[in-house]
Amino acid sequence: MHKRISYRILTIGLSLGLGIAICAGVAGAQRASVGLSEANVYCSGMVTNQAVPSDTYLISGEDSSYKIAFTPGEAVYLNRGADQGVKIGDQFEVIRHVTDAMPVTYFKFQPKLSQAMGATYADIGRVHVVSVLPKTSIAEVGVSCDLMQRGDIVRPFQTRPFPALHNVKFDPFAPPSGKKLAMIVTTKDFGVVSGAGGIVYVNLGSAQGVQVGDYFRIFRYQGSGNNMLYQERDTAFKMYGFGSTPVAYQWDNLPRQIAGEGIVLRTGPNSSTVMVTISRYEIAVGDYVEIE
Repeated sequence: MHKRISYRILTIGLSLGLGIAICAGVAGAQRASVGLSEANVYCSGMVTNQAVPSDTYLISGEDSSYKIAFTPGEAVYLNRGADQGVKIGDQFEVIRHVTDAMPVTYFKFQPKLSQAMGATYADIGRVHVVSVLPKTSIAEVGVSCDLMQRGDIVRPFQTRPFPALHNVKFDPFAPPSGKKLAMIVTTKDFGVVSGAGGIVYVNLGSAQGVQVGDYFRIFRYQGSGNNMLYQERDTAFKMYGFGSTPVAYQWDNLPRQIAGEGIVLRTGPNSSTVMVTISRYEIAVGDYVEIE
């Protein structure tokens, strides 16, 4: 008897604690918003269906007999030197072609959309040349988004635009803009969910008229059957013991649920790199977006 009472008390306590934690998380997410930083812009990565030249790359670095990765302040070696026009003071960005090591399809259209968008490249950091030899050069690691490794692609550094954040009150019940629709196909580092400050990749790009600085409104439909997480069938309309509606309303007859918004940092022909600026709760791959 005492064991049953203790178990019941423990169960109630855990339920209350979980409920409080969920409520606190939702309240925090509703307030989540961020500004724009250098790390957001220069560590955002990109998805593109255009070929990225890989003829210049990182060979190795100092102490390579025992080091396999390099960090800010350390020296790395590039496979281009004076004979290829490299000069002291030149700056290069370091990127890496990345793939999902454990691919899982989280929503119905994800594989086809990913293929149409192209290959994913992660921003690794930036280096500047400190010494030049005829066939190679020595550079110092400066800005770093990740550990640099042998074989990382090195490209001439180009300044990226810092788009201005708009000063518009976020409307969680905004009507459809009537502009182009797309989906969040994946996130930075091939994650499943994101939030304010996170990077997501969308299947609309420069070929569809998207520009750096554009805003996407992020939303989802209820009861569409295209859910990232498993749900019991018709949970949106009925659940045993918790009521049901006389009519099972379809997703296109229900108000859409606006999750947040994000600003475009980079574009490819069929993709955009978007930083989430406001999130009311977790934003997931498979969520829809529209140009505001």
